[in-house]
Amino acid sequence: MKRLFTGLTFLAILASCNQQPASNQENNTAENNAPEVTYTLVTDSMSVIKWRGEVLGVKEHYGTVNFKEGTITVKGNTLAGGSFVADLTTIKPTDSNYDVKQGHTPEKLVAHLSSPDFFDVKNYPTATFKIDSVSGNTATGTLTIRGKSNTETLTDVVITEAENGIKASGKLNFDRKKYDVSFDMPVKDMVLSNNISLTIELTAKK
Repeated sequence: MKRLFTGLTFLAILASCNQQPASNQENNTAENNAPEVTYTLVTDSMSVIKWRGEVLGVKEHYGTVNFKEGTITVKGNTLAGGSFVADLTTIKPTDSNYDVKQGHTPEKLVAHLSSPDFFDVKNYPTATFKIDSVSGNTATGTLTIRGKSNTETLTDVVITEAENGIKASGKLNFDRKKYDVSFDMPVKDMVLSNNISLTIELTAKK
């Protein structure tokens, strides 16, 4: 009898350890039962791509790019899908790492980034990202720049409710040379990083 009592007690403890609290179960059920809702991007200063590039060991430049259009689909507070078009004609530096006396200005940087050395904006005025799959706060999708498409990963995705819609953010890093953005520094001992870091901040409404 004592062995039977001990065994039943052990099973009861094991079962209780495997049970989720009622509140967590309710939250998970609500999330799973939530309908998918698609929102349209607000394409003004409320939705931007913040970019950052670096001349290794020397300096960095950073700035913003606006969106041309886009949609984002969520299920509860979880990302479910989306498709976005960036307007590369809106490249804007916001850093102050320029030597005007040497002829280095934000305007010249924009001209260079827009040239065939970099994004060839005249021929490829937009870049796109289409979400293919989502796992937790990470999304895998297809990034297309200069007509070249590769699979990239959007990380640290956060969705929050906003007035008449949602706000969303995430991070994406990509190797520019996979997209024929192949310019190299002509100056010895100055290396332009192949990695471009993006922070995406979105506002979308129904």
